Amino acid sequence: MHKVEVKVCLGTTCFVMGASNMQELLEIIPEKYQDKAEVSGSLCLGLCYKNQEYSKAPYVMVDDEVIEEATVEKVLESIEGKLTK
Repeated sequence: MHKVEVKVCLGTTCFVMGASNMQELLEIIPEKYQDKAEVSGSLCLGLCYKNQEYSKAPYVMVDDEVIEEATVEKVLESIEGKLTK
């Protein structure tokens, strides 16, 4: 089965704008999904520079989906959506 890959941008802008709160993702992913999702941090996803919109930070990539203004709730919703397709 495909594992959902979650990359949390930990660049300065994203970290300051809320990515620091994403560290709890590993602890709160529902148990039934813990072995089906892999969460990691990235020094920078480069999305601020591509979009020139720092106000959309923090960014999280869930497989190929970019989540702007990411929150734990948005990321969990995306993970669940990808696993229940």
